Amino acid sequence: MDRIYVMELVRSFQLGQIGRRAFLSRAAKALGSMAAAQLLLSACQHEQEENPEPVVQSPRRDDGAAASEGAALALVTGMVAYPGDQDEESLMGYLAKPQQEGAFPAVIVVQEWWGVDEHIKDVTRRFAQAGFSALAPDLYHGVVTSEPDQARKLVMELDMEAAVSEIRKAVDYLLSQRFVAGPKAGLVGFCMGGRLALQTARSEEKLGAVVAFYGAPLSAEETAQVKAPIMGNYGSLDQGIPLERIQAMQAALNQAGIENDIKVYEGAMHAFFNDARPSGHHPEASKDAWGRTLSWFRKFLGK
Repeated sequence: MDRIYVMELVRSFQLGQIGRRAFLSRAAKALGSMAAAQLLLSACQHEQEENPEPVVQSPRRDDGAAASEGAALALVTGMVAYPGDQDEESLMGYLAKPQQEGAFPAVIVVQEWWGVDEHIKDVTRRFAQAGFSALAPDLYHGVVTSEPDQARKLVMELDMEAAVSEIRKAVDYLLSQRFVAGPKAGLVGFCMGGRLALQTARSEEKLGAVVAFYGAPLSAEETAQVKAPIMGNYGSLDQGIPLERIQAMQAALNQAGIENDIKVYEGAMHAFFNDARPSGHHPEASKDAWGRTLSWFRKFLGK
């Protein structure tokens, strides 16, 4: 074993220069087995916890995205690991749930092209404040960026079918937890995640409701395969998603008899919900879309 190489590998992982999957693959080759690589991962990845410690989060008040009208809930938050496919290493995601005893409806939160960054973690906590058990699967396996060029590269490298499979694994994991009220989960995605949420709705039977924030609309053929009610939140100024495609998806959903609620916000741009990037944030549209999203999930998943 090349100890210097392994030490540099650990350093690169901790600095965010390589993702979790690349770390495990290289470490397994260096150490001789995946089991040894997993042990090394557990030793160096301080952030990941199987049993996250409770922390108190305050409800948001700025744009109506707060979940709780009363006192702040104490939340359990942190990274968790869960099974992937049999021939792959375990997956991971960011979990947030109320600390109080009980079972809460499940919501899977799918990232934008930046990765599971602080904005996505914040959204996940907002759902927990609203009384849901929420999980954001890390589809980039530890990589997060704030640079558009790097984000574009990550999207181009992402296997969309594999990503849908990982989202379905996250659904299975969350629904299996004792603090989750089943039998179905909600699924919400933003930008790239909105596209993936709609695609996952074509194959996942355990979804009770889906919400896509500015996700690429489904074709008529794809829409016919949808297995859950669909809500869509779009901006009229989104240059990447023509209004005609949104209207065509809604027409196809209606024709297929799939319950839906598609809304285009006048004056809102793409990614209007992302308050971490003020240039495109639209507070009024965000407030309305968040309220509609919570109502949609409560309607189909219970409260």
